[in-house]
Amino acid sequence: MSPPSQASSLLFFLLLISVFPPLRPSPPPPPAASVCIIGSGIGGSSLANFLRKYSSSSDFSSPIGPIRIFERNGIVGGRMATVTIAGETFEAGASILHPKNYHALNFTKSLNLKAKSKADGDSSSIGIWDGNRFVFKTLSVDSKFPLVKKVVSQINALRLLWRYGFSLVRMETFVESMLEKFMKYYESVESRPVFETVEEMLGWSGLCNLTSLSLEDELLDAGLSPLLINELVTVITRINYGQSVKMSGLAGAVSLAGSGGNLWAVEGGNWQMAAGLINGSDVELHLHEEIVSVSNLGDSYELNSIQGNSYTCEVAVVATPLDELNIQFSPPISVPERKLQHTYTTFIRGLLNPAFFGLKMVSEIPELVGTVEDPDIAFSSVSVLKKHGESDMSYKLFSRKPLDDPFLDQLFSVRKETIRIDWGAYPQYRAPEAFAPFILDGLHLYYINAIESAASAMEMSAVGAENMARLILLRLSGKKSHSSFSRRTEAVARGLHEDL
Repeated sequence: MSPPSQASSLLFFLLLISVFPPLRPSPPPPPAASVCIIGSGIGGSSLANFLRKYSSSSDFSSPIGPIRIFERNGIVGGRMATVTIAGETFEAGASILHPKNYHALNFTKSLNLKAKSKADGDSSSIGIWDGNRFVFKTLSVDSKFPLVKKVVSQINALRLLWRYGFSLVRMETFVESMLEKFMKYYESVESRPVFETVEEMLGWSGLCNLTSLSLEDELLDAGLSPLLINELVTVITRINYGQSVKMSGLAGAVSLAGSGGNLWAVEGGNWQMAAGLINGSDVELHLHEEIVSVSNLGDSYELNSIQGNSYTCEVAVVATPLDELNIQFSPPISVPERKLQHTYTTFIRGLLNPAFFGLKMVSEIPELVGTVEDPDIAFSSVSVLKKHGESDMSYKLFSRKPLDDPFLDQLFSVRKETIRIDWGAYPQYRAPEAFAPFILDGLHLYYINAIESAASAMEMSAVGAENMARLILLRLSGKKSHSSFSRRTEAVARGLHEDL
């Protein structure tokens, strides 16, 4: 080959490698992050579900490795639980779901669970008891004919309108306004940011202002009459949250939404949602394992249980209220002081005493008896769960304090079976609310239940868990912008959104 030919070849080679540089090996993917979740309720189980779904999106740089869930009890579900009385199973904890609780609906559908349209204790007759008399009672009829039931229902609607006027319409408008804002949390991730604080999350949807005033003040501003607030609204908040209308506005609005129509529950128990999500998320479940300390080791966390076991993970998540737990954090964390409202749930098989209510026959007692705010009234509500016969029924009572046997013997003429449960059910709501952070240490220690200071509900926990899953993945990837994460997970999230 002549020298000019050699020079041409060399020039062509240099030109070729300048246009097509040599391939470099791709950097190895980062190690999958292990996750420890304390609590197996709807928050913890939803988080495991969303972490698996979102981290499976293509080219995501921070995959999720082993997920461990620690539950101090012997069954999953947290505050979702059932009780069996007279051979029947009833919800003992979180009982009702709203028709617009789309995460719960999606869980139920994907897990092949069955939704029942009538929740436990969904009563056809209602009475409001002031400690001396029924200030309001709806009519009831024991008929198998739908037309008769429809006529009675319309008469009851007119009776409600006659007593409370158009304040009922204003109350419905108030609740619908809250629900419309809440629906923003189901928008696609392309238009929905990842939130690092509860305040950001509520502010984006327009719900934050409802945590600044009491429900009573919000309803008065909305034009509701004091009569409606002191009677019907008070009955609802006492039943759903064990609290008065002095509670903060957002939680109160959620309570009112939980008194509407088309409420539902999972047949066999709402706890099955948590069980199904855990089973489908490749989780290492530790039952009867109570975590007592969480220590930051630098690049990981060490969790120690009361049983003497130690576990290490890169991400630690508290998915249970810290308010009455004795977990030691090292270094210490700081969260606003918050007290839990205990609800004492009493299940009784027997028969109510009509004389207690100044009546002559059991059939005159409404199927749901709610009470007004009065410290001398021992119970918040009593409702019929199941009629086994004319003189044999199962009842569910809510109260703020335990109901002792002498009182129950006055309230009931017959008691065959009694079951008592003490729930640390939800925060005590006082406006303006202060919120714990989602990120407890600025690193990878997270707290789902910070969102409960806004409102406590199964769907609220699921909404918080969905945001937290994206927050964890975003921060593991080192991204500061939410947009790159949104594009990356849009394909996965779009499928979830279409299901919703």
